[in-house]
Amino acid sequence: MTRMTVNGEALHYKLDSRTPLLWALREASNLTGTKHGCSTGTCGACTVIVDGRAVLSCAVPIASLEGAQVTTIEGLSQGRAHPVQQAWAAEQVSQCGYCEPGFIMAIAALLQASPQPSPEQIDALPNQCACGATPRIRRAIARAVQSAGSLPAPRP
Repeated sequence: MTRMTVNGEALHYKLDSRTPLLWALREASNLTGTKHGCSTGTCGACTVIVDGRAVLSCAVPIASLEGAQVTTIEGLSQGRAHPVQQAWAAEQVSQCGYCEPGFIMAIAALLQASPQPSPEQIDALPNQCACGATPRIRRAIARAVQSAGSLPAPRP
């Protein structure tokens, strides 16, 4: 049994310890905002925040997360009020929307760690968008940096 806090709620997963966090969230907790993309940790669709860091949930077994604090897109903010979510909407980034939750979580974690990220830090995000929304994503990041000032930590 693995215990962790997900979006502020203490959970006990009675799953095989090798189960990827992605499947624990989607199947056992019905938190389907975290998307399955590649199962190899290369597309970023499954990004969540674990103990303040962006993590590719398809590549992390739940056994390694005992006692961790996990935030999914559902727990990032109420009413999509997080500055990254606001910037995403303002820049009309959404196209197919599949990469959206992972990107938002990765950007939120980046801005929490580095409120004025360098272009190199932004380029290092592992997330991919197959629809070609990258220019709008970059504008959303810039907007979030400008509007956020001091970003709130994701909700526990």
